[in-house]
Amino acid sequence: MARGRHGARRLLLQALYQRQLGGHDAAELDAQFSDSREFRGIDAGYFRLLLGEIVGAEAGLDVLIAQAADRPVAQLDPVEHAVLWIALTELRDHPDVPPRVVIDEAVELAREFGAQDSFRYVNAVVDLMAVRLRPSPPREG
Repeated sequence: MARGRHGARRLLLQALYQRQLGGHDAAELDAQFSDSREFRGIDAGYFRLLLGEIVGAEAGLDVLIAQAADRPVAQLDPVEHAVLWIALTELRDHPDVPPRVVIDEAVELAREFGAQDSFRYVNAVVDLMAVRLRPSPPREG
């Protein structure tokens, strides 16, 4: 069973997938997933924080995705879409999470839940957005 923040991202992916298919709001998703066996051991606060930041902000996140994607956002697989929402939210709103961690987590989720090569697509989009959202500071010297 996945634990900590990785477990939170994994469960959040499932919640966001379900939101895309059923249109559930954050409160419904929180209630449903917090009752699941998988919820024990994850970083529940992080799950709820990201859920709250993503639900209702999907359109803005889709604008960011469109800046790096090579196809219309509407053509994204729901798993890829959810993984990208999570990754871009972390890149944009959580400077405490290193870009490499965001990229690695997104790729791992896409490998586990996505179509055969979706992890390659997710990697490319998140890599590009990491550079745009978290530019390296200029080197002194």
